[in-house]
Amino acid sequence: MVRVMPYAAIQFSSHEQWKRLLSRGDGAKYLSPMRRYLAGSLAGATAVTFTYPLDLARARMAVTNAEKYKTLLSVFNKIHREEGVKTLYRGFSPTVIGVLPYAGTSFFTYETLKKLHGEYSGKTEPHTLERLLFGACAGLSGQSASYPLDIVRRRMQTAGVSELGSHYSSIWGTLKYVAQSEGVIGGLYKGLSMNWIKGPIAVGISFSTFDTMQLIIRRLIFFYEDS
Repeated sequence: MVRVMPYAAIQFSSHEQWKRLLSRGDGAKYLSPMRRYLAGSLAGATAVTFTYPLDLARARMAVTNAEKYKTLLSVFNKIHREEGVKTLYRGFSPTVIGVLPYAGTSFFTYETLKKLHGEYSGKTEPHTLERLLFGACAGLSGQSASYPLDIVRRRMQTAGVSELGSHYSSIWGTLKYVAQSEGVIGGLYKGLSMNWIKGPIAVGISFSTFDTMQLIIRRLIFFYEDS
């Protein structure tokens, strides 16, 4: 939760800002496909940049026993003393490279489905359940597009506490080692089927919640301005 909350807040708010910056100023509701994808990618990169140390701390706590890292603060203290501050951003490159297609594909899919829904249904906004479905499709496509880089990210993050850490010093080295030792499907796509169950549900809820809250806030502002 400590990571998810700021990550989601930064990603969705920065996405709105990137959409404004990339718009052509013609008042169109949706960006062009390329700009739609770019806005999503930049939003993901922005969120990762600000919250990456929290992601690394979470990964370390997940693969070590409770005595080594008792609290989130102890993770940062130990890494700072034993490995240096730079370690807090170890694995940052594959994470950013991975989040570009993930966030880009997710936001592109969601925005495109909303656009197509409006064109074919004639409705200005989709129903909450439709938003959930669009978000689930976005999560499914985003994870499928970037999953191998997510494997690389996790391996590099935990290299400092792994016996095989020397094999995870670079993006290409990690990809090569995992593919050779565990196979492409069994290694680089390990756990993807489980993510297909968990991911779409989580992303669907995130997108629909953000959209719904945004609509509610806008209506409240409009109501108080008119009253």
